[in-house]
Amino acid sequence: MASLAPARSTPMGTRGLHPHPFAVRTRTPPPQAQYDNLLIWVFIALLSIGLVMVYSSSIATAEGSKFTAHQATYYLTRHSMFIAVGLIAGVFAFQLPVQLWQTYAPYLFLAGSVLLLLVLIPHIGREVNGSRRWLSLFVINLQPSELMKLFAVMYAADYTVRKGAVAHLFIRAFMPMFVVMVVIGGLLLQEPDMGAFVVVLSIAICTLWLGGFNVKVFGALLVALPLAFAALIFSSPYRMQRVIGFMNPWADPYGKGYQLSHALIAFGRGEWFGVGLGASVEKLFYLPEAHTDFLMAVIAEELGLAGVVCVILLFALVVIRAFQIGRHAAFLERNFSALVAQGIGVWIGVQATINIGVNMGVLPTKGLTLPFLSFGGSGVVVNCIAAAVLLRVDYENRRLARGLPI
Repeated sequence: MASLAPARSTPMGTRGLHPHPFAVRTRTPPPQAQYDNLLIWVFIALLSIGLVMVYSSSIATAEGSKFTAHQATYYLTRHSMFIAVGLIAGVFAFQLPVQLWQTYAPYLFLAGSVLLLLVLIPHIGREVNGSRRWLSLFVINLQPSELMKLFAVMYAADYTVRKGAVAHLFIRAFMPMFVVMVVIGGLLLQEPDMGAFVVVLSIAICTLWLGGFNVKVFGALLVALPLAFAALIFSSPYRMQRVIGFMNPWADPYGKGYQLSHALIAFGRGEWFGVGLGASVEKLFYLPEAHTDFLMAVIAEELGLAGVVCVILLFALVVIRAFQIGRHAAFLERNFSALVAQGIGVWIGVQATINIGVNMGVLPTKGLTLPFLSFGGSGVVVNCIAAAVLLRVDYENRRLARGLPI
């Protein structure tokens, strides 16, 4: 019996819109990322680990000090504020085009040099533990040497780009930078801040090398630099004692080798997976500067080899991505951006290597903090700005690769 339901008619103009059941479906490719999400999460991880470990390593010091009014959360609160200020400064720095940094690079470097000079003037520079490295801003202390690391990256990149046409000439290309580094090095060594001097010098030399300067110049540097460092060490009893203490800290474990011997004890106690978060013994007034220069020793004791390896891998990712971003910028013929990205990678890599090496007794003791992790306002804020500049270089690379304006 035939169905009494009326036959369905296909509306005009709709034929052919229904896909064949066996037709091949094409998927719309996902939009390309605007930012380096991996790098962002690495920076967040470093800041987060630093916040937790600064609190863990500073509780005993904060509770037992009149300076902190015996508040256990004193350093945690201040470090949280520094990170917040750093993130705000980083967001602002990310908005600035890289071209703007190039335009003002010489002026920023000059301003940093003036700040280094002001530090050495009595009643202006503040002295702590025999070192004059800070300018008092009433609420916080500004450490100009931290700013100089960022300004050195900008200046060295701009200088290398400007001198590219005469990169093969020793007098015109290398000597001006050499004179500038001698002046800056002299100011830093007067504080004294040998660690910052090594970082700034590494940034300058590596940037010139990456910029294609004459190989013969760097051959001479490889000979001259060890001799210069040896002269610096032997000319200062203070530095000489640092080297002697580094070579055998157990010869004077209650004197020159005190810090390093307790750092090594912390590493030994940590073993594979550590004694547990918050369970460090060395931070209980044994290990000086546990929340700043020797934070890695506390990480090793509480989180063990696993924690140390994780931190090292995070820094390795930052350095690798910085050089990859720089290579991408060079491919796009953005030479200043390329050198800035790679200069930031050199800076973070060298400073982290020196700090970890000092904590492990591989290098002489230097007053260098662990980037993004150690307590310190100037260091954390400047590190966040450097991270933002690196992300900005990558952001501009991605837009230019897709033919979009920056």
